[in-house]
Amino acid sequence: MLAAERHRRIVAELARLTFVTTDDLTTLLGVSHETVRRDLALLEQRGELARVHGGATTRQASVGEEAPFTERSGAQAAQKEAIGRAAAALIKPHQTVIIDVGTTALEVARALPADHTGVIATPSLLVAAEASTRPGTEVLVSGGRLRAGDLACSNAQAMEFFNNLRADVAFIGSGGVAPYGLTDYHLDEVATKRAILVGTTTSYVLADSSKFGRTAAHRVCGLDGFDTLITDQAADTELRTALTRAGATTLVA
Repeated sequence: MLAAERHRRIVAELARLTFVTTDDLTTLLGVSHETVRRDLALLEQRGELARVHGGATTRQASVGEEAPFTERSGAQAAQKEAIGRAAAALIKPHQTVIIDVGTTALEVARALPADHTGVIATPSLLVAAEASTRPGTEVLVSGGRLRAGDLACSNAQAMEFFNNLRADVAFIGSGGVAPYGLTDYHLDEVATKRAILVGTTTSYVLADSSKFGRTAAHRVCGLDGFDTLITDQAADTELRTALTRAGATTLVA
């Protein structure tokens, strides 16, 4: 297949799906991963798409840097509190629970009752500090390299910690949720999220409605990679349909 025809088919596939993975394109085009990566790089230079970790998305999807923690803390505050309360209400006594990083994840820890008992494991020092105020709660921190603002731990040490942990429930933060999956901004933390998802019996993604359709730089998983989306309002028809097809449910706080 000539390069011009490959490029036409890649752009057409993106127009249809908004996001495509490198693996999908190698199958569609019958070429190597290296050829697909070269094609995507060229099309990005032409302004016809935006490359993200594991594939590409349309230019219209928002790919960029995450806003500072202080700015995010004040945005959608009421919605995040509602999501946090709904999430905390799902936690049963004596469970081993993972609470991820991010402003909405922190609201889950804040919503824990004062007499909560069980294990809270987290890569977030902010979540750990909040959970530690409950006398009956054992707090486990992953360790690893610390990112300022969110005070989030990541790298191989954090991954090893979660690879060796089997949790009942996990609450995962998100940079964006779209029909092609869950995305986030920090590559090391994406790897940590994947390790958490693999080792957890029931997984919830926390996302206020401002994150619907948003694309961060790195893909965490498809919509079939978690059990339930906890949010503040119903998703649009496209995302709702994609969630249903993936077998994921939605809980509106």
